[in-house]
Amino acid sequence: MIAASSNRVLFVEDDETLRAATVQALVLAGFEVTAFADAESALAAIDRSFDGVVVSDIRMPRMDGLDLLARLRTLDPDLSVILVTGHGDVPMAVKALQDGAADLLTKPFATDHLAASIRRALERRALVLENRRLQAAVAGLENDDGLIGESPAMTALRETIHRIAAADVDVLVEGETGTGKELVARLIHREGPRRGRPFIAVNCGALSEATAEIELFGHAADSVPQTRLSRTGQIAASDGGTLLLDEIDSMPPGLQAKLLRVLEEREVQPIGAERPTPLNLHVIATTKSDLAAASQQGNFRPDLYYRLATLRLRVPPVRERGEDRLLLFAAFVAEASATLGREQVALDGAVHARLHHHDWPGNVRELRNFAFEATLGTSTALPARPDTQGSLAEQVAAFEAALIRDALERHRGSVQNAIRELGLPRKTFYDKIARYGISAASFRPAR
Repeated sequence: MIAASSNRVLFVEDDETLRAATVQALVLAGFEVTAFADAESALAAIDRSFDGVVVSDIRMPRMDGLDLLARLRTLDPDLSVILVTGHGDVPMAVKALQDGAADLLTKPFATDHLAASIRRALERRALVLENRRLQAAVAGLENDDGLIGESPAMTALRETIHRIAAADVDVLVEGETGTGKELVARLIHREGPRRGRPFIAVNCGALSEATAEIELFGHAADSVPQTRLSRTGQIAASDGGTLLLDEIDSMPPGLQAKLLRVLEEREVQPIGAERPTPLNLHVIATTKSDLAAASQQGNFRPDLYYRLATLRLRVPPVRERGEDRLLLFAAFVAEASATLGREQVALDGAVHARLHHHDWPGNVRELRNFAFEATLGTSTALPARPDTQGSLAEQVAAFEAALIRDALERHRGSVQNAIRELGLPRKTFYDKIARYGISAASFRPAR
């Protein structure tokens, strides 16, 4: 479940003694409470941005709790309001819940029951505000570059793309599958001096050894069986523009030596041609594997690797992009809604848990698929099982440690907020982080 964004409670009760006692109990339970003796004063203190919960008695002079609920729902139908009654009026309770009350408690109530109801309502309110924030952020996306996210990793990536594009040199783009390496390559082309010129993308993984040479280098007339016409290869077609060699790590070994010569000489000789043709080449290659390691192991030509890696750029995986995954999900839900003709699904607790606790090995591509599944209603959105082997106790410990790290990351190292989210006593929390070797300070921003 999503962590509440605040612990604010507005408590409305005209009985002074009960009001003071309840406020004291809620403060001891960890809530930030503001008390009001009448509904009118509470109503004046709330707007649509209110991130807390309203708890109100029903029986009050002038404006009662039901009237307050109606006024608050006019202000924002998604405000979380808990009503309290001492009269056990069943029809009143039914009407209150039908009118949108988050819960209804009967006096005398146990403080822990009220606290539990408040925590649930705070979680719901946090989800409402998170959905609004994400929808506003998606609506405000300029989409100039197609990159979605404002995490430090994405900010650094944009800056690096801009610098590399201005340099107009060959680039090796590294990153896991599904991170958007081709999009990055297109941005480098678009932001550089070759924009408006051809952008030729070659999927090296799809090249067969039988046809790859013709596809890349082309051929002269009457030089290939069953055709009399000449053919321009993909390399020559990129002259003056950019040649993208996608998945270069999958290129057949026999082609690597020939490609190296093209890159060194900046010329290509079609099959059957008498002489090579000089080219104005700009090459961007992408790889999902570690080419440096592959070249050391003899699985990729080292000289070709060093020729390609004039500059190297790494595209970060989703798991390193923090809250970007929420914005990515919201953007893909908007896309899925428009594509499928369905209403946009809202972020709920199960989806939020999936987004935060799944590692997303398929990265942006996998997250987009998940958004389409959620829009169609075909995804259970259950939290991912921890990828851990061992006894049940070891797997539980690994998952518990992951939840603690995730809470500390979201709250930027704040122990108080992490404890509140996880619902742990302070001593238990510190015992656990000591057991798992977790340092809360390491999650705090550097000064």
